[in-house]
Amino acid sequence: MTQEGLQACKPSVTKPNPVDPPALACCQALGRADLKCLCSYKNSFVLPSLGIDPDLAMALPQKCNLPSLPQC
Repeated sequence: MTQEGLQACKPSVTKPNPVDPPALACCQALGRADLKCLCSYKNSFVLPSLGIDPDLAMALPQKCNLPSLPQC
Protein backbone atom coordinates (compact mmCIF):
# COMPACT_ATOMS: atom_id res chain seq x y z
CA MET A 1 0.00 0.00 0.00
CA THR A 2 1.27 3.47 -0.77
CA GLN A 3 2.05 6.01 1.92
CA GLU A 4 -0.97 8.04 0.78
CA GLY A 5 -3.20 4.97 1.08
CA LEU A 6 -1.88 4.26 4.55
CA GLN A 7 -2.61 7.83 5.62
CA ALA A 8 -6.12 7.63 4.15
CA CYS A 9 -6.83 4.46 6.14
CA LYS A 10 -5.15 5.39 9.39
CA PRO A 11 -8.20 7.16 10.93
CA SER A 12 -10.17 3.92 10.49
CA VAL A 13 -7.59 1.69 12.14
CA THR A 14 -6.56 3.87 15.09
CA LYS A 15 -8.13 3.53 18.53
CA PRO A 16 -9.83 4.85 20.61
CA ASN A 17 -12.28 6.35 18.07
CA PRO A 18 -11.80 4.72 14.66
CA VAL A 19 -13.67 6.35 11.75
CA ASP A 20 -16.37 4.06 10.37
CA PRO A 21 -17.02 3.71 7.50
CA PRO A 22 -13.53 4.11 6.04
CA ALA A 23 -12.90 6.98 3.63
CA LEU A 24 -13.36 6.34 -0.08
CA ALA A 25 -9.65 7.05 -0.62
CA CYS A 26 -8.83 4.34 1.91
CA CYS A 27 -11.05 1.78 0.23
CA GLN A 28 -9.64 2.63 -3.19
CA ALA A 29 -6.08 2.22 -1.87
CA LEU A 30 -7.02 -1.04 -0.15
CA GLY A 31 -8.50 -2.32 -3.41
CA ARG A 32 -5.05 -1.97 -5.00
CA ALA A 33 -3.16 -3.36 -1.98
CA ASP A 34 -1.68 -6.82 -1.59
CA LEU A 35 -4.04 -8.26 1.03
CA LYS A 36 -1.86 -11.33 1.54
CA CYS A 37 0.90 -8.95 2.55
CA LEU A 38 -1.43 -7.32 5.08
CA CYS A 39 -2.04 -10.76 6.54
CA SER A 40 1.67 -11.16 7.19
CA TYR A 41 1.53 -8.17 9.55
CA LYS A 42 -1.44 -9.43 11.58
CA ASN A 43 0.64 -10.60 14.56
CA SER A 44 3.60 -8.33 13.96
CA PHE A 45 4.78 -5.46 16.14
CA VAL A 46 4.95 -3.28 13.00
CA LEU A 47 1.28 -2.24 12.84
CA PRO A 48 1.02 -1.28 16.53
CA SER A 49 4.31 0.61 16.26
CA LEU A 50 2.61 2.75 13.59
CA GLY A 51 -0.41 3.31 15.81
CA ILE A 52 -2.52 0.83 13.82
CA ASP A 53 -4.78 -1.66 15.57
CA PRO A 54 -4.30 -5.01 13.74
CA ASP A 55 -7.89 -6.14 14.36
CA LEU A 56 -9.27 -2.94 12.88
CA ALA A 57 -6.89 -3.26 9.92
CA MET A 58 -8.02 -6.84 9.24
CA ALA A 59 -11.65 -5.67 9.23
CA LEU A 60 -11.10 -2.98 6.58
CA PRO A 61 -11.61 -5.13 3.46
CA GLN A 62 -15.09 -6.15 4.60
CA LYS A 63 -15.96 -2.56 5.55
CA CYS A 64 -14.86 -1.47 2.07
CA ASN A 65 -16.95 -4.24 0.42
CA LEU A 66 -13.81 -5.89 -0.89
CA PRO A 67 -13.12 -9.62 -1.02
CA SER A 68 -12.29 -10.98 2.42
CA LEU A 69 -8.72 -11.42 3.49
CA PRO A 70 -7.22 -14.80 2.79
CA GLN A 71 -7.06 -16.97 5.90
CA CYS A 72 -4.33 -15.42 7.99
